[in-house]
Amino acid sequence: MARPSRLAGLIEDIVSQCQPRAPSLIVTVLGDMIAPHGGAFWLGSLIRLLAPLGLSQRLVRTSVFRLTREDWLTSVQIGRRSYYSLTATALRRCEEAFGRIYHHAAGPWSGDWCVVLLGFGALDGEARERARRELQWQGFGAVAPWVLAHPTATPQAVHGKLEAIGLADGVLIMRAGAEDITPRQTMDAFVRSCWDLDRLTRDYTGFLDLFRPALGALENGADNPEQCFLLRTLLMHEYRRLTLRDPQLPEELLPHDWAGTAARLLTRNLYHRIWAPADAHLCATVVTAEGPLPAVQSAYFTRFGGLSSAPAAVAS
Repeated sequence: MARPSRLAGLIEDIVSQCQPRAPSLIVTVLGDMIAPHGGAFWLGSLIRLLAPLGLSQRLVRTSVFRLTREDWLTSVQIGRRSYYSLTATALRRCEEAFGRIYHHAAGPWSGDWCVVLLGFGALDGEARERARRELQWQGFGAVAPWVLAHPTATPQAVHGKLEAIGLADGVLIMRAGAEDITPRQTMDAFVRSCWDLDRLTRDYTGFLDLFRPALGALENGADNPEQCFLLRTLLMHEYRRLTLRDPQLPEELLPHDWAGTAARLLTRNLYHRIWAPADAHLCATVVTAEGPLPAVQSAYFTRFGGLSSAPAAVAS
């Protein structure tokens, strides 16, 4: 019996250590890979795609049913086959997450803060809680129970997001800035009171320990499409879970040698190495009601600073 490759062994170790939950793993595949190809798929081909990650047919079916109930997917039956598509709500969620996952525009911080006060006017208790959750998902930290702040968010963008989900009324949005006389240690304490950076540091460090060996395993080339697909799925699953918890603070407010920066660089480097063979495996495995997956849009190739090469079929 042939010995498993170094990369195959690494993939097994990552699965064993992370033990990803099926619905969350499927969301990663949908958002990172299937959404750019139109967001539609035959359930049977998704089952075949995920089997090497230890997801049984029953588990995939149950997870897809759950995602349908949560307005991630809609389905149509054609003969004996079930075909699914991402809903408009799911595509909006993916689009909102893409900027934080794939595009990181770091630059000098102005020193201003966007401060949001909840609980005025038309917002009742339930709506106020929904607004708080939405803002924290966007990276805001809680200064007080109904006062949230972020150093780089813009009032216009915050208002637009809250207005889109019917929560703009009763929200007071202000711009603020700390005086130059504020000691650095006081600002550091304020930041740590709003965000758990110590936990994020530990989690990013664990991520680096888990995926750094993959660079060495790929030294001889990324020539196994299925293994590249599996590695890309696990990489983006773990990175997505981390980066969507990361408030993405400016460098001026972060600890020295912030582990999140190293994690982003590692993810970018691995993604550039394996995205193309992983995408080839996806396209060879997943089908839609109309046939093969359609070509991706050109915006796909702007991920992580620009993907270096593209397959022949690309929609403009």
